[in-house]
Amino acid sequence: MTAAPPYLPFTVRPREPDATAGTANMRQLIHLRWMAVAGQLVTILFVNRVMGVQLPIAAMMGVLAMAVAINLLSHFRLRFHRITNTELLFALMFDVGTLTLQLFLSGGATNPFISLYLIQVVLGAVLLETWSAWALAGITGICFGLLSLHHRPLAFPPWLFGDIAGLHTLGNWLGFAIVAGLLILFVTRISENLRQNAARIADFRQQASEEDHIVRMGLLASGAAHELGTPLASLSVILSDWRRMPRLRDDAELMGEIAEMQAEVQRCKAIVTRILQSAGEPRGEAAEQSEVGLFIDAIVGEWRATHAQVPFDYTRTEDDAPIVSDPAIKQAVWNVLDNAAEASPRGVGLSVTREGDTVAIRVSDRGPGFTPATLAQVGRPQQSTKGEGHGVGLFLVSSVVRKLGGRIEAKNRPEGGATVTLTLPLGMIGMTDRKR
Repeated sequence: MTAAPPYLPFTVRPREPDATAGTANMRQLIHLRWMAVAGQLVTILFVNRVMGVQLPIAAMMGVLAMAVAINLLSHFRLRFHRITNTELLFALMFDVGTLTLQLFLSGGATNPFISLYLIQVVLGAVLLETWSAWALAGITGICFGLLSLHHRPLAFPPWLFGDIAGLHTLGNWLGFAIVAGLLILFVTRISENLRQNAARIADFRQQASEEDHIVRMGLLASGAAHELGTPLASLSVILSDWRRMPRLRDDAELMGEIAEMQAEVQRCKAIVTRILQSAGEPRGEAAEQSEVGLFIDAIVGEWRATHAQVPFDYTRTEDDAPIVSDPAIKQAVWNVLDNAAEASPRGVGLSVTREGDTVAIRVSDRGPGFTPATLAQVGRPQQSTKGEGHGVGLFLVSSVVRKLGGRIEAKNRPEGGATVTLTLPLGMIGMTDRKR
């Protein structure tokens, strides 16, 4: 198999802030706040209009309006800002503050809905760092204590005096039901966010391990390329001397073989040069402007020149898009073609299609196909149907495609053989991306 650039230092686009657990958890708090606003609005209107309890409606509606304004601002910030522990703490403190104001205006610590404080404390224990959770619990305890000393008493109408104890018991039950339901609903959602974040961290660690594997191979390949340079140069000089020797110059058959040997030596030197360039150049220095079809045509032409004995079926889209002909992409396609030719000397197929904002490069063969274990580990090092120690080529291809924001897929064909598909986004390989 043709050697692939073992280390390809690409520019990687960072993940969007929306992918963080902090952002997902803030979104849950925003949903909870909307529910709190709706619940408080219904409760205030019911107690005032239906039960006839006099409440400072203007002040309580002002607190709700402030909560709505903060919620809208928080929702807007989610698009552009990565949420931190401190921001989650302030969000929960704001919720504690608004609840404290509403309780202060409606009976203070005697209000049965004071148990809603538990929601903020539990969420703080789940979402925040240890010091932040304790700080939130302390602030909540202080607010509870202040409400015991200072609050606006509820003014019950005369006809409710005989039912106050029963109403208080009913309010305690409703408060418990609300707290229990909301905690189950939101704690399960937040726990799922935390599990997804743990999975992302594990994925990052796996990628870091694989990239470290590539770096080690790059160092070995660069050293080997430097060491191969001297013997290749010596062979080139010796072959040139042979061509000038009278005994060999008059033998047409030997001269033809010498010319073929020189061509192969030059090819080896070109491969060594590409390895050294790919190991030391950032992406794009060796790239040129091209089009999808012309770029793949050039790759196919070079590959077929060195694999003339392999039957080859090639089709491509006529809808060409301007791209940057990155050597890394060329080497990735070349490696997949080499793997297919090794698995299937009877024939290899290549098709290139435009699928929306992506380009799909499919390489198919007529070989034995992938085993289930290999399909489950496509793109991991040392996974191959060709024996222990192989599979590095497909691993490097996977790294190239992943760094470009694309994906690699492998599957077995019903009629026999396998297909490997490289899907590359035009936004990363196209001229529009390069101009930004």
